[in-house]
Amino acid sequence: MTVTENATAPAAPLPPLAARTRSIGGSPVRDILAVTARPEVINFAGGLPAPVLFDAEGIAAAYRAVLTEEPARALQYSTTEGEPALRAALAARTTARGLDTDPDDLLVTTGSQQALSLLATALIEPGDTVLVEDPCYLAALQVFGFAGARVVAVPGDEHGIDPVALEELVVRERPKLLYTVPTFSNPTGRTLPADRRTAVAEIAGRRGVWIVEDDPYGELRFEGERVPWIASYDGARDRTVLLGSFSKVMAPGLRLGWLRAPAELRRACAVAKQAADLHTPTVNQLAAARYLADRDLDAHVTRVAAAYGARRDAMLAGLADALPAGSAWTRPEGGMFVWARLPEGYDTTALLPEVVRHRVAYVPGAPFHAGEPDRATLRLCFVTQTPDEIAEGLRRLGEGLRAASDRS
Repeated sequence: MTVTENATAPAAPLPPLAARTRSIGGSPVRDILAVTARPEVINFAGGLPAPVLFDAEGIAAAYRAVLTEEPARALQYSTTEGEPALRAALAARTTARGLDTDPDDLLVTTGSQQALSLLATALIEPGDTVLVEDPCYLAALQVFGFAGARVVAVPGDEHGIDPVALEELVVRERPKLLYTVPTFSNPTGRTLPADRRTAVAEIAGRRGVWIVEDDPYGELRFEGERVPWIASYDGARDRTVLLGSFSKVMAPGLRLGWLRAPAELRRACAVAKQAADLHTPTVNQLAAARYLADRDLDAHVTRVAAAYGARRDAMLAGLADALPAGSAWTRPEGGMFVWARLPEGYDTTALLPEVVRHRVAYVPGAPFHAGEPDRATLRLCFVTQTPDEIAEGLRRLGEGLRAASDRS
């Protein structure tokens, strides 16, 4: 065979992508944000903190300080577990909130989303069963799906997980873990009451199940009393992984999260992190530690929560006029989201294109369900816009829903 004949031969097909990349779809939230990025669209779809409330000056000052005073360290590789100064500050904050924590109990991650991925790597074998809330944080469903888990939704009500249903599923399914966002859940905004947290902790301890307690929103409370972490309850201390994040209280662009876990699991997550990214960026960690040392994060969070409370009130005030008669919605005491359900027969996925034509957007509820989706549901984020913008967005939402109903 000549060289010329070789050059004109058809190329062999490449090996296929891994099966998990073909079976797990992208994020509908990210897809909607890409479509609705136009500035004229009032976007209730994304879980985006209000940028006007970022303490940009304080964060910039923290970066300037570490880059001026210790540039060699700030720009160098770091340990996988995280910068000691940041872990010490995080341990102190966690202890002050009722859960005794040592810096060595923590692993700093590149956002709490990475913490979920590390846990999936360390805990889940293909075919393992994972229990989740119904509905559930969408990106957690993606992580567990990529890990090859069999994801089963735990029935609940307006207060969250039903402990009786949980125990029945634990006995029948023998799950590896339960994943929950018990405080100001994404997507519903609901909070699991203390008596149910006690029951969940007791079931996990008696039945031998890991609990992954995700708490990105817990500090954003604007009414009611704080409920302790499940991780602090008897029976759960040695089997609960607590996830935290600066994304909602400082800034998501920092990509700083952490996990608190028992030693053996934490070490396994550290090995998984070494394979993933070696360590979270040093300069970001040192800047966050400096911010915590020089500024009052609690005072900043109090200001943010007050603003978000006013925005929640604006959304709740306008929903009755925006949504069809017979709709229902949650009334969160904190966090970022309201979950709504339209009357039977409505499909919020099918309605969305008409709503977007009216320059407003939401996230349909169907993708948040691990099992049979409730197509009449939707999630609304109330923190990104001002109260006036929220009122205008709800006016547009009402127009869009009515126009879609007229077409059908």
